[in-house]
Amino acid sequence: MSLWTCGIAGCEERFEAVESAIIHQTVEHERHQCTVCGSVVPDGYFAIRHAFEEHSRAEYVRAYDADSSAVRTREDVKRAVEEEADLRAVVTELEERGAL
Repeated sequence: MSLWTCGIAGCEERFEAVESAIIHQTVEHERHQCTVCGSVVPDGYFAIRHAFEEHSRAEYVRAYDADSSAVRTREDVKRAVEEEADLRAVVTELEERGAL
C-alpha cells in the first residue's frame, strides 16, 4: 500500500488513506487565495480542483507563472486523488467538523 504525502509547503506528513490526507490539508493548513479569481479555498487537493475546474489551463499558467510540467503534475495529483478517494465521505466529515 502506498502512502499519501501532504506536500503543502514542505509538509511531509504521510497518510495511509487519501481521505485522511485531504482532511489534514483542509484542517491543518492555511487556506489558499486563488490568484485568478480571489476565491479562498482549502490548500492542497481542493485548491488544485478549484484551479482546474473553475479556470482554464491558460489562466492558471498566467496567474501562477506555471509551465506545462507544473500543470501536468497537478492534473496527475487531481486524477489520482479522484480515482482513490471517497470525496463524499471527506466532505461529510469536513462539514461535521465545521471546516467547510
